[in-house]
Amino acid sequence: MPPTARLLVVGNGMAGARTVEEIIARNGRDLFEITMIGDEPYGNYNRIMLSHVLSGEASTDDEDLMLNPMSWYRENGVQLHVGDRATKLDRFAKQVTCESGRIVDYDVLIVATGSNTFFPNMDGLREPDGRLARGVFGFRTIADTNGMLQQAQAGDDVAAVVIGGGLLGLEAAYGLRTQGLKVDVVHSPGHLMNQQLDARGGRLLRNKIESLGVGVHTSKRTTAVVRTPDGRVAGVGFADGSSIDADMVVVTAGIRPNVEFARGGGLVVERGIVVDDQMRCEDEGSIFAVGECCQHRGEVYGLVAPLWEQATVLAEHLTGTNPAAAYHGSRLTTKLKVAGVDVAAMGVQGPERDDDEYVQFYEPSTGTYKSVVVRDGRLIGATLLGDVSKVGFLSQAFDNKVALPAERISMLFDLGTPTAATSAAELADDAAVCNCNGVNKGQIVACVHAGATTVADVVAKTRAGKGCGSCKGLVADIVACATGGAVADDPCADFYVRCIPLRKAELVAAVRDRGLRAVSEVFAELAPDGEDAAAKMPLASLLRTVWGPDWVDEPGALFINDRVHANIQRDGTFSVVPQMKGGVTTPDQLRRIADVADKYKVPLVKVTGGQRIDLLGIRKEDLPKVWGDLDMPSGYAYGKSFRTVKTCVGSDFCRFGLGDSTALGIAIEERFQGLETPAKLKLAVAGCPRNCSEALCKDFGVVAVGDGRWEIYIGGAAGAHIRKGDVLATVDSAEEVLVLASRFIQYYRENANWLERTYAFVPRIGIDELQRLLVTDEDGIAAGLEERMQVAVDGYADPWLQREQPRSPAQFAPSLPLLPLPQVPVR
Repeated sequence: MPPTARLLVVGNGMAGARTVEEIIARNGRDLFEITMIGDEPYGNYNRIMLSHVLSGEASTDDEDLMLNPMSWYRENGVQLHVGDRATKLDRFAKQVTCESGRIVDYDVLIVATGSNTFFPNMDGLREPDGRLARGVFGFRTIADTNGMLQQAQAGDDVAAVVIGGGLLGLEAAYGLRTQGLKVDVVHSPGHLMNQQLDARGGRLLRNKIESLGVGVHTSKRTTAVVRTPDGRVAGVGFADGSSIDADMVVVTAGIRPNVEFARGGGLVVERGIVVDDQMRCEDEGSIFAVGECCQHRGEVYGLVAPLWEQATVLAEHLTGTNPAAAYHGSRLTTKLKVAGVDVAAMGVQGPERDDDEYVQFYEPSTGTYKSVVVRDGRLIGATLLGDVSKVGFLSQAFDNKVALPAERISMLFDLGTPTAATSAAELADDAAVCNCNGVNKGQIVACVHAGATTVADVVAKTRAGKGCGSCKGLVADIVACATGGAVADDPCADFYVRCIPLRKAELVAAVRDRGLRAVSEVFAELAPDGEDAAAKMPLASLLRTVWGPDWVDEPGALFINDRVHANIQRDGTFSVVPQMKGGVTTPDQLRRIADVADKYKVPLVKVTGGQRIDLLGIRKEDLPKVWGDLDMPSGYAYGKSFRTVKTCVGSDFCRFGLGDSTALGIAIEERFQGLETPAKLKLAVAGCPRNCSEALCKDFGVVAVGDGRWEIYIGGAAGAHIRKGDVLATVDSAEEVLVLASRFIQYYRENANWLERTYAFVPRIGIDELQRLLVTDEDGIAAGLEERMQVAVDGYADPWLQREQPRSPAQFAPSLPLLPLPQVPVR
């Protein structure tokens, strides 16, 4: 049966996309021709994961971040207008006009425009044209997150101020702190997270946050963003006349429903778009609203759990699967992880009447705070900080689904109330388990009964646990109950990719034995269920490691960075970093870089942390011409590969130098340049233990210790994770450094998991084992490692030479429309 009505959804965020998912699940494709408009140039993504991206625990190409990739819309027959903004609603003509000029007709309209960051009125916050000042950010989108990351990596000693000490502000502060910034949080109320915690809980949380090295300033009202004469952020000023210096300001002072589109179209708007119990806009027959943009019975919601409930009701109403479906509001139970600290809160924070029962447990030494409020035999409020093991029982009690114990203290500890596992068994099927993705116990149990036997299967199919992660323990308990304790070990846990039932060593052997040189061949021969998009990149990496230049490069097997040999930026342009071995350059190279920057109007030229010069803002179609004019090799700043060797000036100029670090750094880079690795590989050579090139915290670091001797460090990190490298060996010559580098890098290439950095790989294998294998060669593998490394090195070819003969007509063709960006300072 052909579609009978045109359904238009304005907004491709979590609420809008979830509503479409629910409609499709109820055979909505037979009822509607579905069109969506999204103003960001991506599919639907999980905004809760942005804090993980900022902290470095995830990346913007992480599959857990994308809830609905672009392929999902095609597969489900949904027309998505991406990177366009709906600007005008004509309710009488039933048309929506977009910023691009596109006009979309509809029979049924769903407004899901979400919310915007609330920016308080402060001096210096904006430019005269209304744009945010350079260095001021919200924390709402991928673009916000990438902007903060770029600013964080702009130089050493970057300082940030986060305005707002709620959940989002603390997540921003934690993420920026893990990036190495000096961070201060400023909060107008008297204690942190005042919406969820009372003063005592707020004090405990403050101790936790300050222990991370984050400054906390409460009862401070920010009145101004202080800026330099050229417009850069210099700090913030307060109502009491004091100030804090800063290079970046992040505003997380709350959100406001995004209602401009609705208001301009004549819909009834108060705090949000006013809707009834069927999510229908007031006085409208065919226009509905869902999510953070709407107001229901006077309430607007900023958490995801109510959004999922609204989406279900609206889908049941529109598809007719439940004509009586109605949304009656949400009783909020918040369970989340804030800067690594578990927090749960529901109902009131403390007693409000003289006869309210109030039980508290406060233990600062362990970071634990718990409280419950009982009125007339009913739980009306609870707060947990640090230890949230009783949240399952308390959630049931809060919803009046279990009786309260006579001894109220046992609501906070296992003193007669069920243990966590027992609580999981007694949870009602409609009890919320994963608030981030709207998954209840019944859905998890149904997934198990449908054949899922591992926690990983359940997580993959329901998304439970893919948000803040605080519910993973409860998910595991429910799966254990649903399987009668017979939870199967995840057979995929040790596989190199989930779709092929082989460990990495077994997969390498199979690839070699069968001569498989293309990703499609591997899928055809070894993947029982066929192709898996998530496996393409790791398989391409493995094939390049096994076969070197003889692997078969197929369209679609590589991420965009590897296809065009440049680093994609948030606006769709690219960053080009030419090679400068050891950070050494010449006047001729500098002139060429300057000429290219002028010729192609490159908006930003900056020095990277790896001692290279980065040209940012180059269009895809200009890349081959830029490389040709530069006539310099690729610096490999874009791939999962050997990147750079950072050096100090060593013994040539430094009065403290004990070894020629520059020469050794250049020799290392010349030997291993462009080498494919499971994750990016950063190196450094220091001419003395003063460690100016930060060799102690690199994937492979070398430090001169005098008399021609060098210490070799492996498995270091100084990004989202901070780890001093382990000493692999002390050698007597630069030649020996190159030998051990060959052995270690090749062993890492052959044995590390996909995206496993050396700071995880080295502890997993163990430094003693690595010394036994690579230094003393007790298993006799060293010669083989060196031989295979030599084959890989001999196969090196500068990928920028592809400019003469593109691998496909689309390789350097323009792709997404570029997004307007704030103007960067003139060079």
